[in-house]
Amino acid sequence: MQKIATNEAPAAIGPYSQGMVLGNLVFSSGQIPVNPATGEVEGNTIAEQAEQSCKNVGAVLAAGGSSYEKVVKTTCFLADMGDFPEFNRIYEKYFVSMPARSCVAVKELPKGVLCEIEAIAYREEA
Repeated sequence: MQKIATNEAPAAIGPYSQGMVLGNLVFSSGQIPVNPATGEVEGNTIAEQAEQSCKNVGAVLAAGGSSYEKVVKTTCFLADMGDFPEFNRIYEKYFVSMPARSCVAVKELPKGVLCEIEAIAYREEA
């Protein structure tokens, strides 16, 4: 197993890594809409926050040797299922492989954000 660490995504805010590589699979930890350059939550709307969360997942995938096109499964967490249509509008721009997905509403997310995304992707073994 290999830990993923990149400055292009927010640092972990707990006892976990940004992601892990095991063989030809890349597992990203859940990514919230924190701008890695500032450490602050990016945006106030679901569209703005989904955009940053997607970018953060992409950075973890890239650091692990994969990409959006190779994502096979995502799990998405929303603070409000009413945001589902707008979240999907942003999500589909990034996850073009149309991976398997679970999307659930949760009571609360870290830092009071509106969404969080985690992914599992394929990569060519090094």
